[in-house]
Amino acid sequence: MKEIFNQPLVLECGEVLPSFEVEYTTYGTLSPAKDNVIWVCHALTADSRVADWWPHTVEEGRFLDPAKWFIICANFILSPYGSTSPVSTNPATGKAWRGDFPLITVRDMVGAHRALAQRLGIEHVELLIGSSIGGFQAMEWAIVEPDFARRIALIATCVRSSAWAIAFNESQRLAIEADVTFGEDSPTAGAAGMAVARSVALLSYRGAEAYNATQTDPEREKLRGYRATTYQQHQGEKLRRRFDAWCYYRLTQAVDSHDIARGRGVNEAEVLKGIKAKTLVVAITSDILFPPADHDVMVENIPTVEYRLIDSPFGHDGFLVEYEQLDAIIKDFMASTPRG
Repeated sequence: MKEIFNQPLVLECGEVLPSFEVEYTTYGTLSPAKDNVIWVCHALTADSRVADWWPHTVEEGRFLDPAKWFIICANFILSPYGSTSPVSTNPATGKAWRGDFPLITVRDMVGAHRALAQRLGIEHVELLIGSSIGGFQAMEWAIVEPDFARRIALIATCVRSSAWAIAFNESQRLAIEADVTFGEDSPTAGAAGMAVARSVALLSYRGAEAYNATQTDPEREKLRGYRATTYQQHQGEKLRRRFDAWCYYRLTQAVDSHDIARGRGVNEAEVLKGIKAKTLVVAITSDILFPPADHDVMVENIPTVEYRLIDSPFGHDGFLVEYEQLDAIIKDFMASTPRG
């Protein structure tokens, strides 16, 4: 489904999108009182179809049970899956935006989400949940509109992108820029560079423990064709076939700029103290992108908070792989925390 907004979206960078579109997917049935809504904020290269990318979550008996909840997920602007992005048509030129698309921040993404919620008449949600950049969005929304969510779940995320994360992103952008086709007016421009960028990203998503456990060759005699090399090639090729290089480039820049204290005149601890929602913070033991220590500031400063740690060797991607642990954690949070 798609909503078209014939109104400007003023961006943090100072530019303005004259109009914008938001693609979204829903599961379940909205109650007459509109009090059974769970809003999912998706991760970097995912889309609004939560059931397709978050294994065993949108199922009967799971925490995103469509028989109980009305689940909604909207593509953030920048995603090439239907919302306004570099692959959309620039009304000023009649061509795809591509490199002319302005810098977008997480706050801008949330601004578009809020417009969609208002259009749909959703004034409150029972749970606002996100992992990774989805957690950025959920956190930002809970800050800018404190009464929107009764509860929020922040999974494998942080309050400000670290120099470590930004360095990974810059290496990915350098890979895209090294593709001689990047910048051409073509839907496949930069695709080969993006495939390399994705292989770089996978290192940060998984880490040494996961790679050594899953990609070590049982054979000891080979001189080429290692499992780890084919895995990197496969992951890069998968993204090359389904994503857009300019969208990916701008998304990494959006991740870099994430900082909940920017422009608010107080430090991040004071910003977090303004969150009214009952909050669940979930970290993953082996996450090297957003390690458990990154979550301490949330746990120490959000007024009503629960903290859980997922024990997993799969690094940042543990929020996708460890769905059994996550399901138990979220359902416990929903059951133990009464509606506000």
